[in-house]
Amino acid sequence: MIKLIFGVSIVILFTACLENKPTKNYDSKKLTEQKCSSCHNLNMPPIISDNELAPPMMAVAFHVKNFVKPSDESQRISKAISFVVDYVQYPALEKSFCDKDSLKRYGLMPSQKDNITVEETKAVATYIFQHFTQENLSIMQEEKEKYDALSPAKKIALKNGCLGCHKIDKKVVGPAFKDIAKKYKDSNTKIKDSIKNGSNGKWDNSNGAMMPSFKNIPDKELEILSRWILNN
Repeated sequence: MIKLIFGVSIVILFTACLENKPTKNYDSKKLTEQKCSSCHNLNMPPIISDNELAPPMMAVAFHVKNFVKPSDESQRISKAISFVVDYVQYPALEKSFCDKDSLKRYGLMPSQKDNITVEETKAVATYIFQHFTQENLSIMQEEKEKYDALSPAKKIALKNGCLGCHKIDKKVVGPAFKDIAKKYKDSNTKIKDSIKNGSNGKWDNSNGAMMPSFKNIPDKELEILSRWILNN
């Protein structure tokens, strides 16, 4: 009997997954950006704005997941996906999980049935409940805290991909920052020139690697970055 109940449960769960699974393979992240980002903020944690047109997508995902009422807890995500698919196509006040203040602020979502197909909506809904999770939020918050703790110079280096070719004390594609600092000593003019205009053949062990130019780095950031390299 236990085996039979377990088997039936698996079949029900599998069937529910199939019902919500899109029949085509979509780039669901890209699709979500294309179809949703004009109204919903997709950042996690979200960036709150006074003039936002709709709730942040993370809030939508958390809210719907918590408020749907599946007959079995294992079907919560499947139920949430079904809700989103139906609501996006046919929104109504009686279906909404939003509180009165949110409805007053954002208004009722207009139907998107002319802008996104049911299959596309399934793909988007599946993505948001896979991506906007408490686990992913915790990871991103930890990463943000680590990033916020970095020096301004290291943030500039990360933003421009410097650490992909250079390490502080180890040669990778390009020389280590310590070796650059040793070569140019107290002059950061040559370092700034190499960053801004690129360089080739300045290092004997470069194996033909060429430093590309980074002309788009603002002069203020270039000054901060070059002095940081000299201090390594």
